Amino acid sequence: MTTADGISKDTIAAIGTPAGRGGVGIVRISGEQTRVIAEAVLGRIPRVRYATLAMFTDGDGEIIDQGIALYFKAPHSFTGEDVLELHAHGGPLVMDMLLSEVVRLGARIARPGEFSERAFLNDKLDLSQAEAIADLIDSVSKQAARSAIRSLQGEFSALVHGLNERVINLRMYVEAAIDFPEEEIDFLEDSKVQDSLAELETALKDVIQQAGQGAILREGISLVLAGRPNAGKSSLMNQLSGRDTSIVTTVAGTTRDVVNEYLHLDGIPLRLIDTAGLRQSEDEVEIEGVKRALREIENADRVLLVVDLTEHGPDLTEHVDELIAELPAGVPVTVVLNKADLVTVDPAGRPLRHDSLVISALTGEGVDALKARLKEAVGYDTSAEGSFIARTRHVDALNRALDHLQAGARQLAETGAGELLAEELKYCQQSISEITGEFTSDDLLGRIFSSFCIGK
Repeated sequence: MTTADGISKDTIAAIGTPAGRGGVGIVRISGEQTRVIAEAVLGRIPRVRYATLAMFTDGDGEIIDQGIALYFKAPHSFTGEDVLELHAHGGPLVMDMLLSEVVRLGARIARPGEFSERAFLNDKLDLSQAEAIADLIDSVSKQAARSAIRSLQGEFSALVHGLNERVINLRMYVEAAIDFPEEEIDFLEDSKVQDSLAELETALKDVIQQAGQGAILREGISLVLAGRPNAGKSSLMNQLSGRDTSIVTTVAGTTRDVVNEYLHLDGIPLRLIDTAGLRQSEDEVEIEGVKRALREIENADRVLLVVDLTEHGPDLTEHVDELIAELPAGVPVTVVLNKADLVTVDPAGRPLRHDSLVISALTGEGVDALKARLKEAVGYDTSAEGSFIARTRHVDALNRALDHLQAGARQLAETGAGELLAEELKYCQQSISEITGEFTSDDLLGRIFSSFCIGK
């Protein structure tokens, strides 16, 4: 059963701890039947917000386990409903028996993310805070975890609400002037509108930049090593990963398949991909390897194009241009001039038309500079304080809001039409509101919460 505001009235239950054996396992229950289930399983309703030692029994009075019960009375709970947590011993059989009894008493198994979804629908969290829960669980670095905590505590939401308030105030001013023309406000003459638009644009760009940092922390970057056979891609892969991930020999074409390595670059999750050397071949296996390499390159956030300095002298610039012309269009490329340990290099003497630097994948010379260049290329600032976690959808929503704001400013400057500005401000507000869930669709909510783990 679902209420008019979209909140299910079913009582839901799930195991809230990972599958497998453990010292403690938790079954979580939320909904209207929570008190009934508590009385049946525990023999009483526990004292609110106190850890209560209790026997957990089934319908025949048989003891399932002994553990701790925690009861949170609505609306002072995570979901805003009555919530009961049963902390038992964490064996799979005990957990299954306990959950089965709870379901027999009237609960149903929760969908992935349904506890967090109810917290959102009951105004206990906004949408970006709910997403931060999943991001905290999935964090793969300290920086990502700290940023997720800041988002969960509402720092990102506060920035978004602040932007929204400014858009709303500007909309009120503009629409009041439209509705009350006797006030004779001339938009082209009134500097308040232009100043507010400029200030709002600056603030929006600042939040976009911070959200971009947060998205990098959460989602990481995909980095593909490409180039001719024997250019040193596998050696660079091993140098960046800190271990012998790829086979390195003097034989050209050693790597024929895609080799993946996951690592962190100052907290940035990095998927490093070594690929087959790009060249024409009669070998079917190598041909397939090159096809896979090109697919990875096309989907990469950035390509490191590795070039062997020992094979190119005066024609280096032309050779690099030829290699880049073979790559899929539009992929960001950093040219890595490798094997500096074997030749005397004067980078200034051989300028390239592309972002480049000189390294030795064998000795490690220039690798630290390459790491710094990568962080700069993706726009990540390790010195940034107070960062928050963000998702690609947040960045997309903010960019759409900026597009509408700039379109409204252009309409005002070119036509002086307050109606067109007001319309663009409305869409700007809607785009921003998608982040916190004030303006969103059921389809979007379904996609977001279905990615959560069960029991959260």
